[in-house]
Amino acid sequence: MALGVLLWTACGQKEGSGLERVQRAGVLRWGADAQGGEPYAMEDPDHPGQYRGFEVELADALARELGVRAEMVQNDWSSLIPTLERGGSFDVAMNGMEITPARSGRVLFTRPYYLFNLRLMARKEDTAITGLEALRGRRVGTLSNSQAWELLLHSGAQAVPYEGVQEPYIDLEQGRLDAVLMDDIIAQRYGMTRPGLRVVGDVGEGYYAISVRPGEDGLRQALDDALGRIARSGELREIFRRWGIDNAAEQRMVDWTEAQTREVLSQTSTAHLGWSQVLLFLQSSAVTLLVSVGAMLLAIPLGMSLALVRLYGPKWLGGFTTGYVELLRGTPVLLQLYVLYYGLAAVLRLDALSAAILGLGLNYAAYEAEVYRAGILAVPRGQMEAALALGMPTRLALRRVVIPQAFRVALPGVTNDFIALLKDSSLVSVISVVELTKRMTITAVDVRSWMVPGALCAALYLAMSYPLSRLARRLEAKLERA
Repeated sequence: MALGVLLWTACGQKEGSGLERVQRAGVLRWGADAQGGEPYAMEDPDHPGQYRGFEVELADALARELGVRAEMVQNDWSSLIPTLERGGSFDVAMNGMEITPARSGRVLFTRPYYLFNLRLMARKEDTAITGLEALRGRRVGTLSNSQAWELLLHSGAQAVPYEGVQEPYIDLEQGRLDAVLMDDIIAQRYGMTRPGLRVVGDVGEGYYAISVRPGEDGLRQALDDALGRIARSGELREIFRRWGIDNAAEQRMVDWTEAQTREVLSQTSTAHLGWSQVLLFLQSSAVTLLVSVGAMLLAIPLGMSLALVRLYGPKWLGGFTTGYVELLRGTPVLLQLYVLYYGLAAVLRLDALSAAILGLGLNYAAYEAEVYRAGILAVPRGQMEAALALGMPTRLALRRVVIPQAFRVALPGVTNDFIALLKDSSLVSVISVVELTKRMTITAVDVRSWMVPGALCAALYLAMSYPLSRLARRLEAKLERA
């Protein structure tokens, strides 16, 4: 029965694929990431729940030409292509999607609709950055899996991946990066508006096009024809003018030919998971372990201090620690990392790795505090009373009598927290730390497979966490016999 349902569903999806599926549904669903912001696609502040941007207007125009309506589907930019290949979420991907050899080997591309330049920016006082040749060994920020990312990797620069377009320029301004390489329309809005930064120059050009799933040639051809009509009518450049991104070079999009499309798409490449990527996985595992161990070394003493102050400290200080615990446990650690790294950048200059360790350490200290408080409360009250009756000061009684017994009770919880911390360390990728999970996502997009990189990632996490579990069980057994 279940097999029949699956077969029926699969057949139905195949039958309704491509242009026929879009026309039958009456809607062209296009994937994009609103985090990319202006001028691509962003939430409309005047109309909550709706989007605006030059690609939003372009999608509406294309849908009109196809006789349907357009509907944007929010999706993380770096995974737009894998999500499109998987199917089911949206029909096409259109969000500053650059034509690169790697992508051309994975999906179908329409004719380009926008010509962009790769713009290099540096700090005004740093005159050593003069071009691509000066980036070797330097930290340069860009979007992961973008055309700029691939160019940086081949230039010998230390490419630093970001998920947003504003954050790299903040880090460049704060001295955390040496340069930023982004598309010119991104640099114009988010980099060139900062007085401390300068334009080094444009070091390459590329094209934005619409991505379509392999095998859906009918939909790609229909979009190609629609783009051609919109371009020749002048509507395409009118959209660009409204968003301040039009220039003389965009006339090439109006005069574009099929031969040019074939030339642009002629270069394809498919990467494979080799030993070089495995080595990068091992390096990222070391970063994950460093962040996790560093954060736990901070969380354990801080958590113990919070628990002791809450139980034995002055009432006002106990209220403060309670507030700390509730605030750090009650708000997302992702938000805390953003505030610590970006929000406090003007007053607290931390590099990404230090911010990751500090942010996770402060967050997990709140959880550790509750683990230790529970352990201390589990020690019979008579133990403390007996120690005080023997003339021990409170601090000595805690150190020699209460805390050792409390630690025995708390040990399983501490082990649990450290294993959870290993996995939560994946969140630090939002502040440009390339840890194990981030490396997996970058590699998965490059090699066109999530199964093998995902399995390798899981195996490395297990290799780090399982020995800890074994060690904790041996320590628990030893403490039980003591």
